[in-house]
Amino acid sequence: ARNGREALNLLRGENGETRIARPSLVMLDLNMPRLNGLELLKILRADPEFSDLNVFIMTTSDLDVDRSGAKDLGVSGYIIKPLTFDSFGEEGGGGVDSFSLFLDLLRLKNQ
Repeated sequence: ARNGREALNLLRGENGETRIARPSLVMLDLNMPRLNGLELLKILRADPEFSDLNVFIMTTSDLDVDRSGAKDLGVSGYIIKPLTFDSFGEEGGGGVDSFSLFLDLLRLKNQ
């Protein structure tokens, strides 16, 4: 999906979108247009059909307010995207660990 509203429409099969099969997990960006990641996550948690869906946030935001908002909504994981490829090799940057976690998630999906 290109934005949060489109993602919701695809999950629910609304507004002319063909409903997709229920995914095993959803990756959201906090800064999606039309409906941001936390707004979409709040809607999903309130919907009985999607309330137990595994949702991961993948974002550039390391702000406590964003992390705590995601945690309060029962996010399954919070992954910080590196701002540049240079940060992949920086000590303590966490870029490699986040990227490795993302690859592990993809492997789990294919098992």
